Amino acid sequence: MSENVQGTFVSEKISKIRWKHEDFEDATNFITGSWDDPVNKVTHWTFQMNDDGESYPAVVSSYAILGDVTEIKFILKDFFVISTSIGTVRLLQIHENPYSQFKEHMSWEFIHKFDNTNDYASCTGLSTFEQDIVSVGEDGRINLLTAGQKQPVRSINDADSCSMYCIDFLRHNEILTGNLRGHMKVWDLRNDQDLPATTFMLSDQSKTEATSIAHHPTQRHIVVAGGGDGSLTVWDLRHNTYPMSQLNAHAKAVSEILFHPDRPENLFTCSASGELWHWNNTQHSKLSLDPTNTHWLNTIGTNGKVNVTSLCSAMHKPINSIDIDRSTLLFGCDNEAIYVVRNITV
Repeated sequence: MSENVQGTFVSEKISKIRWKHEDFEDATNFITGSWDDPVNKVTHWTFQMNDDGESYPAVVSSYAILGDVTEIKFILKDFFVISTSIGTVRLLQIHENPYSQFKEHMSWEFIHKFDNTNDYASCTGLSTFEQDIVSVGEDGRINLLTAGQKQPVRSINDADSCSMYCIDFLRHNEILTGNLRGHMKVWDLRNDQDLPATTFMLSDQSKTEATSIAHHPTQRHIVVAGGGDGSLTVWDLRHNTYPMSQLNAHAKAVSEILFHPDRPENLFTCSASGELWHWNNTQHSKLSLDPTNTHWLNTIGTNGKVNVTSLCSAMHKPINSIDIDRSTLLFGCDNEAIYVVRNITV
């Protein structure tokens, strides 16, 4: 393993990992969520120095959660929402005294459930836009929430006939969902009819589920989606819903896709095959004189000029989650460890 990669055994499978971003400073704190334990945890971490002068992750506090943690998203500097496999979404705050437990501000209990049996359904995806929150689940339901209101603002109960796995806010009134069958649906939340504005397929080559979605930080119409077969697909949603690029990427399902927030010519992906890749398009973008050039659209592909680098040796377990702050990337794995990758060239 690269000398830039540091692993820490944490005795729990990590489903999600997220930096707590600081104002104009390198982040030093992060949050993880676990899965596959009878009682799971959301844990607050910071970095401490050991006797050898090395920085390593140390637990600040933890919070018990029923069900698996399926997503973590910050909505403000100290406020974040989590979703769980028992269909619940919670709004938590990092306490002013960091060594105190998180403060729970809101809980939307069992907002995903199967109507025919009334059993809970997993909340499989979560996205945020400022203080608005939208969730999807195995029940095919979409819930629109807001941080200051106990009841959902809106629920689209029959949004899909099968499980939805991922969701992304494209803009304040528009979301994109992906489901078990690979159907991608754009929803206009201003429309009071519970019907998608547009439906298209993740892949025209093979039938596979959509497992992850990410939009370009400054050009939100550029969307990259990952499939259960390890594929990556790129769209420019301004023009049409036919993919601009499709390629076979990872050996197994894409767990997460992440654009670098400040240098979006850098894309990061991880997968259930234990792979962590850095897609760097810096050289191509520097050659472009057009600041709106959507270079990701035509260079992610078999003939593209994107440099793809593996950031660590392949794990023997799935890598479930990634997050980056400047040149430091975090990732969580099913081998019950968290990893820090430092000095990434972006």
